[in-house]
Amino acid sequence: MSEPTTPAPNPTPTGDEPVLRPHVFDGIQEFDQRLPNWWLMTFYFAIAWFVLYWTLYYQGGFFSSDHERITQQLEAIKDIKNKELEKMLSTLDNKVLWTWSQDPAIKAEGQAVYSRICAACHAPDLSAKLNGAPLPGLPLNDEVWKYGNQPMDVFRMVSKGSPDKTQPIQMPPWEAVLSPSDIAKVSAFVMSHHPAPAQ
Repeated sequence: MSEPTTPAPNPTPTGDEPVLRPHVFDGIQEFDQRLPNWWLMTFYFAIAWFVLYWTLYYQGGFFSSDHERITQQLEAIKDIKNKELEKMLSTLDNKVLWTWSQDPAIKAEGQAVYSRICAACHAPDLSAKLNGAPLPGLPLNDEVWKYGNQPMDVFRMVSKGSPDKTQPIQMPPWEAVLSPSDIAKVSAFVMSHHPAPAQ
């Protein structure tokens, strides 16, 4: 490694000529130039923005956290689902659901929802028994109706859950999981196992 050498005196710079520091090592001499104004302004702006943002976010509470934004979005989704439910309920009635219960396409869609959500408690054949063993749910294929025997009664039961809160095993409300359309279709599927009233 070579010894430091004394550089030749740097002439006084004129115009845009680079200014060199007098220190030299291994033949390398450093520039002694001021950083460009655009770079300095960007650097100072970044510092000022950090201080301002930190103050507003952590001290002033002007910005929402990720948790708050997600919670707001979930609330917005819940509001949309509630409005959809209200809109469907305003046009839905027993007659419509009885008609749906005779439609093969709607029954098939309702059966798919039933198999995924309801069969675990009410059995695939709606008997509330699996291989002779009773399941937690009530039978849906007999003539005993504990909470009403009309399609809208079934719709409300699926949406809101069991109205009897004293029972040890209760049907939970499914309106947070299923759309109003799915609830209507599964209600129609259940009612398809019962004779529709004479028109």
